[in-house]
Amino acid sequence: MSHPLIASAAAAAAPTAAASSAALGLSPVQPLAAAVLAALPPHRLSLVVPLYNEEESVGPLVTRVHEALAQYPCPWELLLVDDGSSDATVERIEQAQREHGGHVRAVRLVRNFKQTAAMQAGMDRARGDVIVTLDGDLQNDPADIPRMVARLFDENLDLVAGWRKNRQDPTLLRKIPSWIANRLIARITGVRLHDYGCSLKVFRASRLRKIRLYGDMHRFIPAWMATVTTPRRIAEEVVAHHPRRAGVSKYGISRTFVVVLDLLAVYFFLRFRSKPGHFFGLIGLALGGVGATILAYLAAVKILFDESIGTRPLLFAGFFMCIAALQMLSTGVLAELLTRIYHSDTNPSYVAEDSAPLADGDGWQPSAPPA
Repeated sequence: MSHPLIASAAAAAAPTAAASSAALGLSPVQPLAAAVLAALPPHRLSLVVPLYNEEESVGPLVTRVHEALAQYPCPWELLLVDDGSSDATVERIEQAQREHGGHVRAVRLVRNFKQTAAMQAGMDRARGDVIVTLDGDLQNDPADIPRMVARLFDENLDLVAGWRKNRQDPTLLRKIPSWIANRLIARITGVRLHDYGCSLKVFRASRLRKIRLYGDMHRFIPAWMATVTTPRRIAEEVVAHHPRRAGVSKYGISRTFVVVLDLLAVYFFLRFRSKPGHFFGLIGLALGGVGATILAYLAAVKILFDESIGTRPLLFAGFFMCIAALQMLSTGVLAELLTRIYHSDTNPSYVAEDSAPLADGDGWQPSAPPA
């Protein structure tokens, strides 16, 4: 299962890696049970790490990855995606390539496209059967990767998401907003996870390549994965989380509002991607019903009681609700036309798995012999 361009872990780097981990204050990597590693089926592993102004973390991160995967039985590669950094991140990546070899690959974006785009760029270039994403600030621990990959195969999952159960972040600015967002996302999307924001995730590449990330949608990857697989094949694993030791966080409390807006988009695509007319139609019918009721009431007041209604604000409210209802219904019809065009070519509205062929035939009923 070897690949000429994907190198196995460098066991020779393990001693220096252990010393580096001690210098960083990280606990030594505990080797996974040999039986667990031996049970892994042949595969290729790709690690995707987006980096933005993380010059101090690149070297220790690469060293830590080599320490964690020193005994990994399958070939692997490490993709470091520079997201338009303005510091020496690119130089540190190039240095890591010289020190460790060709399995450390660099992807350089021409400007800062944000984390989601950087992740997608790395995923597009990943050549593994299993793809792992993690942050480049050393808060995620690469030592958790072999255990998560083992669970992916052992339980036949498509995604194993990390759960930072003992999160090392400020409570008020990070933990509480994240706690609220995680429960809101889980309730709306139907994918029950404790920690959507953890970047450490392990994917089956064949499934991951069926979705595309854009905007700031990286935190909703489990929800997007639920559109191409069953939620039963999505699980979470408790992982280590370390305090940030270098650089500064790129996220703050303001991200909460962005999450809410993105969540609305996710809700729409999960529920109404193949039937947008229902979404706009329901809104249109509701507005039209209220508007028609208001106008009917005013008409009765005018006809039965001969009262003036021309200057009543309620008249304008009912009129504009009816106009808005017509707009929503028209938008729904146009959205349905676009959806049918989209699904009519190469984008079916479903994802299916064919069963394995039977050992005693090809699954066809033989033709009856001629009389």
